[in-house]
Amino acid sequence: MQHLKPLHKDAIPKALTRAKHYRLLNEPWQAESICRDILSVDPNNQAALLNLVLAKTDQFGTTKSNTYSEAKRACAKLKDEYERFYYRGIIEERRGKEALNRNTHRVKYIAYEHYRTAMEYFEKAEKIHPPGNEDAILRYNACSRRIKEFNLRSAPDEGHIQPFLDV
Repeated sequence: MQHLKPLHKDAIPKALTRAKHYRLLNEPWQAESICRDILSVDPNNQAALLNLVLAKTDQFGTTKSNTYSEAKRACAKLKDEYERFYYRGIIEERRGKEALNRNTHRVKYIAYEHYRTAMEYFEKAEKIHPPGNEDAILRYNACSRRIKEFNLRSAPDEGHIQPFLDV
């Protein structure tokens, strides 16, 4: 394996712009790679962590790797409590959306649990949101509408496992 070349710290702002650009081009793997390069020289770069979370969630359902766990780990490193709650909600919401694309008999129950968990995170974020920022409410409402649109509900049996709120 070839060794990775380090990114110069002065190049981070332009690299962040590139990561956002590749996400918009629907190339999340490239955006993820850029974020990893940034984080290798600046491990606490919050913008890179946010973009990494989003790039990982962009890959839900398209890759065999464990993007869900990796997205949660990156999210846990966010310093701002509001962002940790908000982006954990995003992770769960996108996981619910991805679940709806599966072809299994329990898909509606799985999706429901992810959407409900997302809504719990959005409620936590709403309680501490920055003034004028009501994004958590918008996302909460979107999850609620998805649950109604697809007639999602909790599993009728007691043996189902709900996603774990760990932030």
